[in-house]
Formats: sequence, structure tokens, C-alpha cells
Amino acid sequence: MSKMFSGIKEYQYQNYNFTKDNAFDISSKQIELEDIKNKINFFDGMTISFHHHLRNGDYVANMLFDIIEELDLKDITIVASSIFPVHSKMVKLIKNQNITTIYAAYISGEVADCISEGYLKNPVYMHSHGARARILLNKEVKLDLAIIASPAIDKNSNINGSEGPSSCGVLGYAYADAMVADKVVAITDYIVDEVSDVEIAGNFVDYVIKVDSIGDANGIVSGTTQVTKDPIGLLIARNANKVIEYSGLLKDGFSFQTGAGGISLAVAQELKKTMIEKEIKGSFASGGITNYLVDMLENNLFERLEDVQCFDLGAVASIKRNENHCKMSASHYANPYDETNIVKDLDVVILGATEIDLDYNVNVTTTSNGVIMGGSGGHSDTAAGAKLAIIVSKLVSGRISVIKDRVTTITTPGESIDVLVTDYGIAINPKHQKLIENLKNKTNLKIYTIEQLYQKALDLTSIPKKIELSDEVVGIVEYRDGTILDYLYKTK
Repeated sequence: MSKMFSGIKEYQYQNYNFTKDNAFDISSKQIELEDIKNKINFFDGMTISFHHHLRNGDYVANMLFDIIEELDLKDITIVASSIFPVHSKMVKLIKNQNITTIYAAYISGEVADCISEGYLKNPVYMHSHGARARILLNKEVKLDLAIIASPAIDKNSNINGSEGPSSCGVLGYAYADAMVADKVVAITDYIVDEVSDVEIAGNFVDYVIKVDSIGDANGIVSGTTQVTKDPIGLLIARNANKVIEYSGLLKDGFSFQTGAGGISLAVAQELKKTMIEKEIKGSFASGGITNYLVDMLENNLFERLEDVQCFDLGAVASIKRNENHCKMSASHYANPYDETNIVKDLDVVILGATEIDLDYNVNVTTTSNGVIMGGSGGHSDTAAGAKLAIIVSKLVSGRISVIKDRVTTITTPGESIDVLVTDYGIAINPKHQKLIENLKNKTNLKIYTIEQLYQKALDLTSIPKKIELSDEVVGIVEYRDGTILDYLYKTK
């Protein structure tokens, strides 16, 4: 039984070194899709993984679900990096108890609703992207089979994510799966003599299946991924940029990450102007990469991009042509037990929030009604690593305040959140007294305590009605070290 979260700690780094005594030559590994049932020892209770780099355009995971249904496998554990609406075939398998346990960093769509309604037999484990790498590489979960959606494979079975008609750019979340799974099946629609760079070495691959298509690359663009045009959102972005400017962190060597939400991307746009004006060159920008960060790289504002997944087709195109647009694994990105993890080197991260409470705890996992609608992704990883974790949000949306006295679900603990920027003012974690004084003395930004901002929200919305959830636990939210942050409850 995992322990409850009791604060952010120093972690002892692990030495990860995996190999597999397999041939490279693809000729002995190629099979047809219908043959996989004979080649792989499928059994009730097995654990299978897949990754989400094709996001809502993924066809491969649904091929797996068809096999599970056809064989009527029971008590299957799925270890997914993320689950999107395109994976709605899982709902039937969950209700039939073919799939009874799920690990994921993010879940949206019908699968999320199904879990919130209590259909999954065992509680879902919701963790961060860095934690998933930890779970796999530390072998806290034994992986029987990894299914790798592979945009390009060469004659030596080497896998690459940035070539082929279904290129998704990079396969950062799949590296750990390939390293530790007993069997690795690569499914591709593109085989070449030699890939330009090897992401997953061919000796880790047991079988290769060529199909007509592994996905719709246009589905990679899921969610916002565009700068907001809302004047209020742009105001928030300008003020967040001013916080960065006066934080003391914006200087040569600066490192940065932003989410793909409209306001978060607008912050990147504002930051670009400031870096050009002040002639500042950063060291790296990281995470899920969008075309806005590519633009900053190509304007010589950063030395390199560190990319674990491409959020749009501009990033997919960039990673093919820019030698300084670098691919990285999820472990190198955010595994707290990996000495090379780069989130610990971040200066500033811009993040969103569904809710934030008076202790700065943030919820991006559930709606205010307790329904699963997302998950940490890299939220808690980057907030823990960055020197300054900034939340950007409207204070009130649809008559609902982003600030609560207590968030419905804790995704990211408040001790790792530093600043909340809203359209009505800015709240700064009291541990940053120097920053508070600096902003008050040198800018015209409206600085409040979070309690004062909360009261402003209540003046606009009145005190919200408490939601009612059942006592039945349907999920466990884990911190990046495996301790329990919170529980998810069945909706009424």
C-alpha cells in the first residue's frame, strides 16, 4: 500500500541500463496482424502498454482492443501514457471486465466518464508522465507486452517517430515500454532500408507488423494548441510575462516550458517579444513542443528544444529539419529518479488549472463536479522542478471561480506552485516575499493574497454549492514519487 504524500523530497537516483539479446534483422520478425494471436502468449491477467504520440489520431491501440475482445481476455491491466476520445472502444471492454485496471497520466472522453461512473473494476492509477517512466523502469509494474505505434521501421527493426506518412515527431513515452516489456510488438505503416536516427533500437523489438495506416497525423493536433484571441486571456498573458521579467530569472541561459492552452501559448508569444527586446538567449525550452516554441528556436531565442511529444504538425516538421530540436525520453524529461531529468533545470513553467485552492494545490484531473477530464501529464513534474511555476487562468469562467477553499482533486501539491496570474490580479505564494516586494515596487501589477483574490471571486459568483460524490473510490492520484496525493470518487 502506497504512503500518503507528505511533502516533496530529495530522490535517490537510479542507474537505468537495459539491453535485450535479440536479433536486429527484421526478416525473422515480420508477421501479419492476424498472426499476433499465435505468436504472443496472451493470457488472462496480463499487463499491456501503449503510448499516445498519435493522440486523438491513433489507430494502433484500437487494434489491441480488438484482439482483447476477440480472445475475450479477462482482468487485463492497461498501462497507457494517455487515453483520448479515439480510444472509446475501451468502454465496452471495461464494462465486460476484460480491462479491470488502468494506469495513465491523462484520460479524457468516454473512457474518463466510464471510470467516473464506477465501471472499472479496480481504481484507476493517475500519475504524471515522469512517474510513468519511473513505474516502468523501476519495474514497479511488470509489463508483459508493449505495443509500439511506429511511424518508421528499418531493416534492422530500428524505430523512428519522425519519418513516414504517420510521423508524430518523437516517441518519448514509448522508450521505457520497449526497454522493460517481455515482448515488444512494433506496428507500422512505413518500412525503409535505414531510418535517419534510431529512437528505439531494433534488438528491443520482437515482432513487426505492417498495416495500411497506424493513424491520422492530423489527430495529433488535439485540444487548444493556438494562442488565445480573447482580450482577457491576452491580458493575463502580458501580466504573466511581466512576472517572468521581474523574477530575476530572465537572462542568458534562461530555460522555459509552457503548456498548450491558449493563454499559456500567449505567454510564450509575449516572452518572445521581451527576449528579442532585451537580446536574451535562453538555453532550452522543453516538454510537449508546439510551433510557437519552434518559432522561438528558429529566431535564435533558445539554443535547443527538448521534445518528448509533438503537440502540432509544425513541431513534427521541425524535428525533422532542426538539429537543435532534440528528441528525449520521458525518463530524461521528468523521471524524478533519473539524474538526467531536465525538469529540475527549468527556470519557469507556465501551467493551467481547473481549480486552485487557498494552499495553492492545483486540480487538472477532474471537473469541479468530480468527473475525470484530464490528468497531470507533466504538470506536477514541471511544477516540482521549475524555479517558478506560474498558473494562468481567468478568475471566473461561466460563473465558476478557479479559486476554491479546497480543490476537488489534488493533482499538483501547493508547495510546488509559486504564482497565480488572473485577470483580476496576481497571487504569489508567501514563500516568495522578495518577488512580492519586487513586483509591488517596480510594476503596476495588482498583487493580492490568494485569500483576497478568492473573496473577489466570491463577490462575483457567491459561495458555490458543495458537490456530492459517493464514498466509492474509483481512482488514486499518485505524486511523481508514488505517494498518494488524493482519491477519485464515483460520481452520483
